[in-house]
Amino acid sequence: MTRPTVAAFRPDDDRLTHAVETLESLGADPLGDPMLAVEPTDASPRTDADYTILTSKTGVELAAERGWDPAETTVCAIGQSTADALERAGYAADVVPEEFSSQGLVDRLAGEVDGARIEVARSDHGSDVLLDGLEAAGAYVHETVLYRLVRPDGAGESVERAAAGTLDGALFTSSLTVDHFLAAARERGLETEAIAGLNDAIVGAIGVPTKETAEGLGIDVDVVPDEAEFEQLAESAVAVLD
Repeated sequence: MTRPTVAAFRPDDDRLTHAVETLESLGADPLGDPMLAVEPTDASPRTDADYTILTSKTGVELAAERGWDPAETTVCAIGQSTADALERAGYAADVVPEEFSSQGLVDRLAGEVDGARIEVARSDHGSDVLLDGLEAAGAYVHETVLYRLVRPDGAGESVERAAAGTLDGALFTSSLTVDHFLAAARERGLETEAIAGLNDAIVGAIGVPTKETAEGLGIDVDVVPDEAEFEQLAESAVAVLD
């Protein structure tokens, strides 16, 4: 039986390695296409907030590299991967929402942050859902951009495979990976063909915002896991391909 070829769009570091290994363990032929690269800003989270929110493993690692000291702040992680990264860096994750999303964290904090100062430390492409929701709950919100997410030079092998009809699945892990995939397709003059190829394949989106972005751009989404974690995304997509 032929192993299905599934593309994963993770930064070209241990996350891409993990994605490839996960897909291999599920019986797929992984195509690691790093649609994201991290450019640190050298900023550090503020230290005078009542709550500090970290939204990614990358953000945690960069904060740690800058010597960030959470002091008395309540440290919030948007999901388990971020909480695990906090623990590895020597920080405590005081709050982890049941739903691993911006809205899930807003729902978890909404009843206790009226009048509180909240620091949100993340990438330059963070969702407005988090900021708007916390401000609506009465918090004073400040955002620090720890890093920028850009499209690496040379990314786009998955575009060519999709356009040729030889890609069985694609796993989008953020709205930005969708945008970067289509930007790479446009550069190659293959946007229409690549979208058609995806729509003949199994497309997974890590959460509802990513799904809405993809579908708004003409890409049909077949799978959204219950938890916004790569393992669940990969398992759900490969299960449909079996």
